[in-house]
Amino acid sequence: MKNRILALAAVFALGACGAGPDTTTGAPQSSGPAKLTVWIMDGSVTQELLKTFETRYEGAHQGVDLDLQIQPWDGIGERVTAALASTDAPDVIEVGNTQIAQYAASGGVTDLTAKVADLQGTDWLPGLAQPGNIDGKQYGIPWYAANRVVVYNKDLFAGAGIDEPPKTRDEWLNITAKLNKGGNQGIYLTGQTWYALAGFVWDEGGDLAVQQGGAWKGVLDTPQALAGMDFYKRLQALGKGPKDADEANPPQHEVFAQGKVAQIIAAPGIAARVLEVEPGLKDKMGFFPIPGKTADKPGTVFTGGSDLIIPVASKHQEQAYEVVKALAGEQFQTELAKEMAFVPNRTSLAGVLAGEEATAAMAAGAANGRATPNTPNWAAVEATSVIKQYMTAVLTGGDPATEARKVSESITKTLNSGS
Repeated sequence: MKNRILALAAVFALGACGAGPDTTTGAPQSSGPAKLTVWIMDGSVTQELLKTFETRYEGAHQGVDLDLQIQPWDGIGERVTAALASTDAPDVIEVGNTQIAQYAASGGVTDLTAKVADLQGTDWLPGLAQPGNIDGKQYGIPWYAANRVVVYNKDLFAGAGIDEPPKTRDEWLNITAKLNKGGNQGIYLTGQTWYALAGFVWDEGGDLAVQQGGAWKGVLDTPQALAGMDFYKRLQALGKGPKDADEANPPQHEVFAQGKVAQIIAAPGIAARVLEVEPGLKDKMGFFPIPGKTADKPGTVFTGGSDLIIPVASKHQEQAYEVVKALAGEQFQTELAKEMAFVPNRTSLAGVLAGEEATAAMAAGAANGRATPNTPNWAAVEATSVIKQYMTAVLTGGDPATEARKVSESITKTLNSGS
């Protein structure tokens, strides 16, 4: 992901500490003031909140220099894989929860099992903690969870005479068509927003891949999956989103901030990013669950989240851990949830966002949430962008059945590689 993730960097107070064994890995610990590099995923947090964390943390840890680097999601798998194999990796990396199994299999991620009790792991959301636990070892520390909803412009809805959000897919198409006039886009949906496609496929009874007889098989060529792709095509045609790009190219929050787009599909936290660009949209954004086929149940959504990992190659293992501890702790979790409308990693913080419209919409969708195929090789499927390429091919005139067969064969090959 979600589906989707954030990483930061910092140091434990070193004082005049000299070189010595690292208590996490046994590797030599560098001496002197430490500069920690942290990779933070684009969209996970606002610049303002990052700066607040940086100032507060460095103030409490003398000699600490945080190098917070924002990373785009596009191509992140290759960059993280290369970093983990290097001798100069970042100290903390935010990763999508669907990617941890692959990264852990490389041997380049620090085992943090011994730190779970110190991090109050018994308070973690079970569904959020599980992806970071591989073969009984905790490599990923759960950071936040989120799923996508429909974010809409209340003024444009009112101007089109729409009093309430749609409850079904058919209503959604009709309302979006009404909104798609007068220079406005009924919806801004790019051609490669594949997590949204996954939800439509699941709603139809299809899947991305299934396990059969100990092997995996891509199944985007089934009638059910093709029906999901057909709905995506109909919805995407009601806006002007590029058919050959994803929601980060250009960033869809920047497009929405221009005030001419009625709807986007995104995690609720995108509202904070919109307001960074256009503060005038405050109180003009609404949220509703992605509609399902019938009014009694919202559409199926990918439930994703972000974890924090520490590369084995980090020269500041204990300092990096202290940063992870701060990011996963109660204070920052509360701030992040309120700022970005994300689900915090702790069950004890469940009431932080009570009464929030965005959170209510997300919670309604989460009740019908799904995950990508549970295999370490799924991250490789995401890295190849074959699903995105399939979507663009169909949206630009390719035969859906032919293109679906090709992508299913590619997914099958990737998921079974090395098995």
